[in-house]
Amino acid sequence: MSRIDPMIHEDDLPGEERKLEPKPDWHPRYPGSGRLQDKVAIITGGDSGIGRAVAALFAREGADSAILYLCEHADARETCRIIEGEGRRAIAIAGDLGSRSFCKAAVDETVKELGRLDILVNNAGEQHPDQDIRDISEEQLRRTFQTNIFGMFFMVQAALDHMRSGGAIINCTSVTMYEGSGGLLDYSSTKGAITAFTRSLSENLVSKGIRVNGVAPGPIWTPLNPFGGSPPEKIEHFGENTPMRRPGQPNEVAPSFLFLACDDASYMSGQILHPNGGVVVGS
Repeated sequence: MSRIDPMIHEDDLPGEERKLEPKPDWHPRYPGSGRLQDKVAIITGGDSGIGRAVAALFAREGADSAILYLCEHADARETCRIIEGEGRRAIAIAGDLGSRSFCKAAVDETVKELGRLDILVNNAGEQHPDQDIRDISEEQLRRTFQTNIFGMFFMVQAALDHMRSGGAIINCTSVTMYEGSGGLLDYSSTKGAITAFTRSLSENLVSKGIRVNGVAPGPIWTPLNPFGGSPPEKIEHFGENTPMRRPGQPNEVAPSFLFLACDDASYMSGQILHPNGGVVVGS
């Protein structure tokens, strides 16, 4: 299959955090303790939302990071500023994760600039709400899968040339994988694929000393939903269907990624954590 060009302008995706009101809370909640001291991470979708919060927390814990993003340059620059404000190094690399050649080039640039690769956070994703499956075009279906799951394959393929025993891969799936979502059919399907990919990749890499886990957030206040085509009346009540009756903030999700990235989770692989506002799901 030939590469599909990113639909940068559809639904104003991927959306700019600097234009979002109220602003998502990415700030780490506690002082660092060196749990990722001198590690190097790649964070896809690291310019905003959950990715920015993960980058900030990783930096506080001692990690340098490469931020991969599509086209939101101002947001990416701000995330790099946040990382550098914690005394760590940051680089930002723009491109389409649906391109295998871009993923390889981004990993190679990270290793060249930052010296190594210890942690891969596959966080980037896109969604396109549709209530009728007949409204989902072939282009949209291919694009959603190419970004959300093909990109993870491409990133892992490139990263394994550089990762060694002790490395960690964390994939971002979703509560929609477990509950389903009638209005996010293609997105939810990719999240199911990501969960299966996470568990299978864990089996594949555990003997090499590389742990693979996932995080399945519930409704989190990031640019993904308001810029992803959700109607204003739905955004107004976003997250109210959780037991906590509110959406989560990115800095309420980032600690799950930190835990899985550091040695605190040295006996965990193939697992999924669920920061979702109290929704009880099957594991």
